[in-house]
Amino acid sequence: MGKIIDKLREDVRFVEGLKACINCGTCTAICGAAEFYDYDPRAVVDAVQTGNDNEIIHLLKSETIWYCGECMSCKTRCPRGNAPGLVIMALRALSQDLGYFVESEKGRQQLAIKRTVGQWILDHGYCLYLEGVGTALHPEQGPVWDWKQKNWSAVLSRLGANYKGDGVGILRKIPEEALDEIRKIFEVTGGNERFNKIEEYSKKKAEEMNLEFGDGMDNEYFSHIYTSNNQKHNK
Repeated sequence: MGKIIDKLREDVRFVEGLKACINCGTCTAICGAAEFYDYDPRAVVDAVQTGNDNEIIHLLKSETIWYCGECMSCKTRCPRGNAPGLVIMALRALSQDLGYFVESEKGRQQLAIKRTVGQWILDHGYCLYLEGVGTALHPEQGPVWDWKQKNWSAVLSRLGANYKGDGVGILRKIPEEALDEIRKIFEVTGGNERFNKIEEYSKKKAEEMNLEFGDGMDNEYFSHIYTSNNQKHNK
């Protein structure tokens, strides 16, 4: 046994997710991600159960742990009450904490998620901020989406939303005191520290890859991780 497995055992998701795996493969049979990706949750759990640091580090650096959709279908079918999805969550967190996530294509995309969904939650209280989803990042949306970006209030009011309005209603403006509470939650639970580590390790990787690294989305490294696809993820 080594230090990496000890770190995993500090995560409550690992403790709750891995009890007594009998390696039956039911989790892989029900897994939606396994149908499309080169992904086998049974093999992941099997590797973790060895307690071998080298095998676990290999997972932390791999594409594998980023394929899971965290749907938790595995939990519903496991005859021993295991939850490989929770084990994956613990592996992902440890990969981010130790900086191993930048060694895989899917792992490097954590910076994009942090700067979009993560930052939108802190700034606006929503994990999907409509103004942030422009055709610069999503050209497949087309010119109609460009028009919507300029006419959100008119469009959404017709649908009954209270777009950026005070009070209640869909897409309402989140009060500043509520945003402060969200930010406090990130602070006390280690979310801010995790975000800082993602930025720190991503910057080092950008330097290693000789790519410009800057804030926001208008820089070479962000563009690279957002658009690159080695076409090796599917079966």
